[in-house]
Formats: sequence, C-alpha cells, structure tokens
Amino acid sequence: MVIRVFILVAAGLGFVSSAFAQSVEPSLTLFENVRVFDGKSESLSASLNVLIRGNTIEKISKDPIPVDSGADARTIAGGGRTLMPGLIDMHWHAMLVRPSVPVLLTADVGYLNLMAGAEAADTLMRGFTTIRDMGGPTFGLKRAIDEGIIPGPRIYPSGAIISVTSGHGDFRQPFELPRTVGGAQSRGEQVGAAMIADSPDEVRLRVREQLMLGATQIKLTAGGGVASPHSPLDASTFTEPELRAAVEAARNWGTYVTVHAYTPVSIQRAIAAGVKCIEHGHLMDQQTAELMADKGIWLSTQPFPDELANAFPPGSLEREKAYEVFAGTNRTYEFAKKYKIKTAFGTDILFSPQLAPRHGQLLASLVRWYTPAQTLIMATATNAELLGLSGKRNPYPGKLGVVEEGALADLLLVDGDPIANISLIENPTKNFVVIMKDGKLHKNSL
Repeated sequence: MVIRVFILVAAGLGFVSSAFAQSVEPSLTLFENVRVFDGKSESLSASLNVLIRGNTIEKISKDPIPVDSGADARTIAGGGRTLMPGLIDMHWHAMLVRPSVPVLLTADVGYLNLMAGAEAADTLMRGFTTIRDMGGPTFGLKRAIDEGIIPGPRIYPSGAIISVTSGHGDFRQPFELPRTVGGAQSRGEQVGAAMIADSPDEVRLRVREQLMLGATQIKLTAGGGVASPHSPLDASTFTEPELRAAVEAARNWGTYVTVHAYTPVSIQRAIAAGVKCIEHGHLMDQQTAELMADKGIWLSTQPFPDELANAFPPGSLEREKAYEVFAGTNRTYEFAKKYKIKTAFGTDILFSPQLAPRHGQLLASLVRWYTPAQTLIMATATNAELLGLSGKRNPYPGKLGVVEEGALADLLLVDGDPIANISLIENPTKNFVVIMKDGKLHKNSL
C-alpha cells in the first residue's frame, strides 16, 4: 500500500522512475479498432485489433480479441487511428546532437552523457524508437536505456569513428603532432569519439576494440568530411588494404563495415575492399551509382537541410564544405531511384539542438523523391533490414520495423493517416498519441 501511494504521488509530480514504471507495466496491451500501417504495405488496413504480450505482438485480428477480465491487461481504444511501427534513424549521433565541437572536446564526460541522456528521451518522444549510432561513445548511454534507467531509443552502436591522421574525425590541432605509436591519446580518443589508425594492423586493433566494447557494426571515414577542419572533401583517406583489414575483422565477428564517403574514389575503393554500406554518397557519379546497384551495396543517405550548416561559423571552411555536400542531395536521391539502390533513411544531425526537434520534418521531406508510403516504408521495414546485417551482434533479437505477429512491440498510434497526410509526423507532440517501445508505454495521451 505504501509503495502504491508513493508511485501515485510521484506520478502526480511527474518523476516516476523507469524502474517503477516497468514494475507496474501490465503484461498485456490490447489496441482496439486501429488501422495498421505494417511497415511494408503502401496502404492502411481495415479496422483491426492488436494484442501485445510482454514486448511482442502476439495477435492481429479483424475480430475482437477476448482478454480475461482477471488478466493483467490494459485496453487502448484506437478510435480508427493508425497503428504503425516506431521510426528508425540509420545515421544518428546520440552523443553529438547537443554539444558544439569545442564543448565535445573540452567538457567533462559526465556532462556530455547527461546531455545525451536528455536528447535520447526527446528522440524517443519524437517517435524514433531505434537509432543506428554512427560514431561516438554511446555504450554507457545504451546500457542505461536498455536497463530502464533513462528513457530512449534502442541503440545500435558503432563506438568510436575510426579515421586516419588528418582524416574526417581527426580534430587534433597542429601543435598536437607528430603522433607517435603508443603515445598519449588525443582528447577525442580519450572520450571514445574517434580513434586514429594509420596502417592495416592499427585498423584491426581499433576495430577489435570497438567490437569488444559492444559495437554492432563498424564505422570508418573513407573520405573527407564537413566537420573536420583538416579533412578536404576530395581527400581519400584509408587505403584499400586498410579498409580490407577492417572488413575482415568485422566479418570475423559476424558483422559489417559502413563508411563515411562522399566522392566516387572513396566509395569505389570501399566497395572493392568489401564494405557493405556507404554513408552519405552526396558527391557520387553515375558510374558509382551503377556499381552500388550492381554489387547490392546499401546507401544510407540523408536529406540535409541548409540549416544544418548553421552548426558552423559563418564564412568558415566547414560551412563552405557543407553547402558543397548539400548541393549533391537531389542528384544522389535521383541516382538511388533510377538504379534501385538499396536506400536507408537517416539524418546525421550534428551539433544542432535547434534542428533535432525537426526530426520528423526531415523524414517527411523525402516526399520530394518518394511517395509518403515509400518514405514511411524506408524509415521502418527497410531500415530494419539494414540493421539485420549485424547478424548475431544484434543486441535486440526479434523483428523491428513492422507490425506483424511475432515482431517486437515498438509502436506509434497516430491521430490520423500518415500515408494520406505525412505532415502528421512533423508534429509528434500533437499527433503521436501513443508511443510504445519494447511493449512499454512511454506516452499515452488518450
């Protein structure tokens, strides 16, 4: 009785811990009278009933699903709203959304983790129940979320970005050079944001370290980048033997390598080395697009908005590089469509707490190239297919990105039809009336 009173009082004050929330979760949740977007079809179902047991979708039926009146259960009256899979972002940086580069490289690690924890809760409340983290020290954050200490999305971590001296991800200043093998680590290496590797043997070591820490896939920077001050966009960084070393080490653990790459040279070299996925690709040419399609290589690209450049000072080299990349966005999506490249959706929001709340708007912007249904399929079932390349390194066994019997219960109840009106996902506070992850309700405004 005392515990129950405490929980009720705490709930009224708005600070029930995740541990308490989990302890009072019903074992059954029944969604009645919902139209289902299953993550694969281009239209909604007729009215259905969906039963969740624990963290799994147990039954979907057009007929009423009886629940024992004595069972530990709750019923949510859907009222004809849309039940759909939780959204997935395949290029997210959970530790890098809110801090600026100077803060990232100087602030206390505890402060950085608290910032990331707050952002993780916001990410979940935007309806993104899973993210693939493309670089950063997210292992502790992932553990805290998985253990229910804080709310947040499922995280598929890459661990530290692996780069070369002077490559994208090397934020050292000239006075910190020369680098000596076995010498002191840079600040970025100390916090686990990026690791430098300048030979096949060093690459193997860094890959194996991230796998040991719990990486589900490995991220290398195969070419120049926007945010790194010493990394021209046209630079190709890792040699093919170095890339092959990473691919071999990841393959030995049953998972894969993805690379940051914009240019034809860096993309083609990575494919020759056995890389399975290209991040970005905004400066690719037709020959490269045809090669990706022919080899079945994944393209994880992003509809970058011009506002993302505001993360960098006006007139800076970084801002100039950003606009050069952004100019290639339309061509990249046109290539992806023309050659039927396997394409995943992500955002790569960096150092921009102002842009993060527009998460759903960035997804909705894909209707410039795809239908609303194709857009939502990409952000659910298609993205989940790419997650599956992690094999046995997958920390969340079960099907994601779909609403079907036996799948994991990551679900959104949308007040309206997002296929008919995709702008609904732009305002999750208003339109996502229920947010469920792993069978647990994190929001229920009905």
